[in-house]
Amino acid sequence: MEIGVFTFADVSPNKDGIQAAQRLPELVEEIALADEVGLDVFGIGEHHRPDFAAPAPPVLLAAAASRTSNIRLTSAVTVLGTEDPLRTMEQFAMLDDLSAGRAEIMVGRGAFGETFDLFGFDINDYDQLFAEKLDLLLALREGEPVTWRGHYRSPLENVRVYPPSVQQPIPVWLAIGGSPASFVRAGRLGLPLAVGIIGGSPSRFVPAVHRYRDVLETSGHPTQPVALTFHGFVAGTSQAAANAYYPGDAEVMNRIGRERGFPFMSRGDFDLKTAPDGPYIVGSPSQVVEKILSLYEAFGHQRTMLQMAIGSVGHADIMRAIELLGTEVAPEVRREVSSRKGVLAF
Repeated sequence: MEIGVFTFADVSPNKDGIQAAQRLPELVEEIALADEVGLDVFGIGEHHRPDFAAPAPPVLLAAAASRTSNIRLTSAVTVLGTEDPLRTMEQFAMLDDLSAGRAEIMVGRGAFGETFDLFGFDINDYDQLFAEKLDLLLALREGEPVTWRGHYRSPLENVRVYPPSVQQPIPVWLAIGGSPASFVRAGRLGLPLAVGIIGGSPSRFVPAVHRYRDVLETSGHPTQPVALTFHGFVAGTSQAAANAYYPGDAEVMNRIGRERGFPFMSRGDFDLKTAPDGPYIVGSPSQVVEKILSLYEAFGHQRTMLQMAIGSVGHADIMRAIELLGTEVAPEVRREVSSRKGVLAF
């Protein structure tokens, strides 16, 4: 079981709060610590909004590459429908070379629509853009010259990605938020799957993950890893974890909720989300271990990632949470998963 962290590099939309000039160096420190304590992966999500400071994840991941040795560095996600796949592959090939083969790309359609107007695309072409650009990205990552024609981009004739990456090919994960068709798409393409779980009981995704594995098999692809991603935090006690995480999480979720007409999230709602069958993983090290293992019993997944650095959660609290995740949670989860392999059939 791989254990990791991801973030959108949250900053304050108000001038009197944390700004990018403070947050981004802190985030590089957090990635360096995650590497030091033995976590497996760190992800940076792409957004183009005043409350997030990472519109270009490869830049931040490249800064982290120079401070780390082992941890894998991934986007979480790259909004591929409004990107140029050739440019995306060039950037991640450079990251792969800088990090000695630790780059990954997690692609998705995006949770917000701002990139379509920003980069001159029609949001009505949301899925078609993504499907076509994913096809090109997967062709380009093979390292061979590509001749390609599509509807939304100019043709390519015998084009090769430079520089060549260390990994051939760079791993590409398909990140989804719950659309049944996306599980099938990942299976048909033979891609690793990352499932974002932020609402409802995680168990509701179990049939879809089984469906993905069935499609993988019937499409003739080898078994691929599954990642589950959650809002999550760890502290010395469950109360300390909730007290540190709740204000920032509620701040972000309620701000987005006002934009989209979602109900306000109270502390009681938060407590429900962190309950054993809730979609958050927040608690003491032993509670976080127990929650991840219960999810493993249901999903048999290979990677768990927590969105810790959210909203106004402080840098010192995040650093302590990363330390606990790497030194107490991850080793216990790995021991337990290793002992259960061969018993679970996935």
